[in-house]
Amino acid sequence: MSDYFQRRLDDKRRLTIPTELRAEFASGVVITRGFKRYLHLYPANVWNDEVEPLLKGNILDEQTADLNVQFRMGKIEGKIDDKQGRLTLEQHLLDHAGITRDVTAVRVGKYWRLMADA
Repeated sequence: MSDYFQRRLDDKRRLTIPTELRAEFASGVVITRGFKRYLHLYPANVWNDEVEPLLKGNILDEQTADLNVQFRMGKIEGKIDDKQGRLTLEQHLLDHAGITRDVTAVRVGKYWRLMADA
């Protein structure tokens, strides 16, 4: 299994997921802002089973509130298209990560970090 890939976005801001990784995203995808200038790409089942429960937390806890703002602002959910394995990245997320065209993706446990190529 690959833990790293590089791709170039097409003119419609679509990222092609490598063929060998597409099954990982069969449940769908969730894309959020990262903690710094990068994005998080989650398989939907990982987001729903592991991230979402942690974001519920104590309603009065400021750290939980900050995490909700961080991960929910600009969050998009979708599916990878079956034909070519692509997903569209919203411009505001690309701007957050400083991604213009070339993307580096690195596995971070059960999710992926998407960054601008250096």
